[in-house]
Amino acid sequence: MRLRHVIAGFVAALWAGLAAAQPLTIERFGSFHVGGRLVEVTGKPIVEYTPTVGGAPLRIDPNGTYMVGQMYARFMVPSPQRGAAPLMLWHGAYLTGVTWETTPDGREGWEHFFLRRGWATYVTDAVERGRSGAAMSPEIYGQAIHLPTVNPWERFRIGDGPGSFARGSVLPGNQFPAEREPYLAFMRQVVARYLGTDDDVIAAYVALLERVGPSVVIAHSQGGAFAWQVAQRRPDLFRALVLVEPAGTGLTAEAAKLREVPTLLVYGDYVDADPRWSVIRRNARAFSDAVRAAGGSVEDVDLPARGIRGNSHMVMMDRNSDAVAALVQDWLEARGLWR
Repeated sequence: MRLRHVIAGFVAALWAGLAAAQPLTIERFGSFHVGGRLVEVTGKPIVEYTPTVGGAPLRIDPNGTYMVGQMYARFMVPSPQRGAAPLMLWHGAYLTGVTWETTPDGREGWEHFFLRRGWATYVTDAVERGRSGAAMSPEIYGQAIHLPTVNPWERFRIGDGPGSFARGSVLPGNQFPAEREPYLAFMRQVVARYLGTDDDVIAAYVALLERVGPSVVIAHSQGGAFAWQVAQRRPDLFRALVLVEPAGTGLTAEAAKLREVPTLLVYGDYVDADPRWSVIRRNARAFSDAVRAAGGSVEDVDLPARGIRGNSHMVMMDRNSDAVAALVQDWLEARGLWR
């Protein structure tokens, strides 16, 4: 059984390499913002500054009404289309939609992978991230949290434990492009996140789905937790849910709301040996059991057991990312979502 999975992964990677060499035809593409709410700020002093060298001084009154909680989305529609529904790619904490676009070492990302297979893709920057913009802090949003370069290396299962960033050591068989330049390219993608924005994020994702229609949602890490919670609010807007190492769950008391949303969980290597990710996965397993008990369908895939080894938390950036994307594609095809 393991040999079959290894061979299938090799064939998928070879096919992906050949597909990447072919031209990609885009029928149309564009972008828009959704969601948002108006917030009033008062009691702030006038700000005076010179915005550009050689420019005139400017006086800004920061008091007034602000638009906050909006979310940026970019779509690409290939020709021909073969996906039976739009496919959305939702990123994790401290990240943006760049997660799905191009890997840190310059390979095509999952957006390209699924576009080449005929899916209309929607890549978003969640509320407060990237092109969605950020509101005044701390007046509107809470404290901004930034990650130093050591954090993802040791927390995202690239390095082999505490102190590994300083040593430059990685987990055995690690597939993340961990050389200096690719890792620094990854850190250039890392942005601040703000506390207390969850309600705005969920509202914006609902607004996105209402605008686009029922979709397949592929979500990573924190985005996976949001996806489960959004699906509990609006299961009618989900054709399927693929969660790549979700960092949280939905509400167990409302597990029955997910019984019509087929769900795939995908986990990389060294998860159960990690003190943090093992707890997160155990919680996801318990929540999945609650969904199954309510009549839902949740498949939990352990990539090493399928012969796909060495994946970090950033599965879609690892050198074997196409093999994982092919597994997701096969799962979607088996559910009649690809024609």
